[in-house]
Amino acid sequence: MKYDVIILGSGPGGYVTAIRASQLGFKVAVIEKENLGGICLNWGCIPTKALLKSAQVFDYLKHASDYGLTVTNFDKDFNAVIARSRSVADGMSKGVQFLMKKNKIDVIDGYGKVKPGKKVEVTKDGSVTEYSADHIIIATGARSRELPNLPQDGVKVIGYRQAMTLPTQPKKMIVVGSGAIGVEFAHFYNAMGTEVTIVEFMPNIVPVEDEDVSKQMERSMKKAGITIMTNASVEKVDTAGNGVKAFVKTAKGEEILEADVLLSAVGIKTNIENIGLEDVGIATDRDKILVNSYYQTNVPGYYAIGDVTPGQALAHVASAEGILCVEKIAGMHVEPLDYGNIPGCTYATPEIASVGLTEKAAKEKGYEIKVGKFPFSASGKAKAAGASDGFVKVIFDAKYGEWLGCHMIGAGVTDMIAEAVVARKLETTGHEILKTVHPHPTMSEAVMEAVADAYGEVIHL
Repeated sequence: MKYDVIILGSGPGGYVTAIRASQLGFKVAVIEKENLGGICLNWGCIPTKALLKSAQVFDYLKHASDYGLTVTNFDKDFNAVIARSRSVADGMSKGVQFLMKKNKIDVIDGYGKVKPGKKVEVTKDGSVTEYSADHIIIATGARSRELPNLPQDGVKVIGYRQAMTLPTQPKKMIVVGSGAIGVEFAHFYNAMGTEVTIVEFMPNIVPVEDEDVSKQMERSMKKAGITIMTNASVEKVDTAGNGVKAFVKTAKGEEILEADVLLSAVGIKTNIENIGLEDVGIATDRDKILVNSYYQTNVPGYYAIGDVTPGQALAHVASAEGILCVEKIAGMHVEPLDYGNIPGCTYATPEIASVGLTEKAAKEKGYEIKVGKFPFSASGKAKAAGASDGFVKVIFDAKYGEWLGCHMIGAGVTDMIAEAVVARKLETTGHEILKTVHPHPTMSEAVMEAVADAYGEVIHL
């Protein structure tokens, strides 16, 4: 079977790339060993958001009296919450199936390996079939990273996949790592009533974020009842008893934590083993496939996108890379992706959203900066919604007015960050944002107010 484009993997990188390639007139096939939609739709972005929505509704019920409402005799059904999340994921995967049919893309079930001569070998149920294409795109994604001192048994020491489908709710949970995955699950299980402890190696939780955001997140999570240990590392675990014991090294010495389950959320490991890279001679470095600005590997006709490449491991990045890759193959004029203008989002409570440089990074780069900050405690919409935790923080170059960074923490900020991303793409200055009328009362007017603060024109502080 001969195709124009074959894509290995059907996550948000692979399936989006396939659709765009089909739109451009290519004959396309996607190879998938598990479920269409990959980790994002089945075990990542989408089902976790469903879990977090259940947690939010449960939290509203617990605080109904804050809104002048009386609710009695309510409780959670943990298994029903999990089942709803799986149902949402299944529905999204079926949606991708529909899109494949609509765009006349062949879906090949099985385990794919790239071969020399622009070929792909697919194994299913012991039988092997070979396919060829002018262009082969690797989009095999990543999985939960295992540390040698935290081997995952899938029962007491788990990764994010098991955390989404636990048969019973644990009474106590240890979460190792406080990136997006760690804090989202910590928030979900805490909201459901599990006693949660976060262990983070770095001095701040959500360590990639601006320090002000990290500190606010720590305050909010502690207020919600989550125990947080920073500058701490789990040296070893003992699963011999009923639960799990974690031996944690801290500045004060060793501490032993006990729980029913430990979630290892210490990052991801790319799926680049046993997919034929060595046979083809495709270059890799530090667990990533090396590519140029248009995702071509060192071997002509072979490309790679998404988590397996050096860019940010985010679903929207994989999609953008794939679209750019096939548009370049089609001969279109495309500009390389600007990795300095990629938004990052964390969906705990409060949410976090950010783009561009942190205050610290801007100073380290030698910029003279203007910084503005507007707290949601001064926002009428936030107060009315009962969600006044957090703020919007903006960073501008003092000389030219360039918007260097935007960092938000609060309710619904993941839906607000796009304003900053678009503005930065269009090279908008602080004064232009200031003179753009924002609707009142909204959470989004906090962006304008933060910019006003940076320029000494803030009204509501």
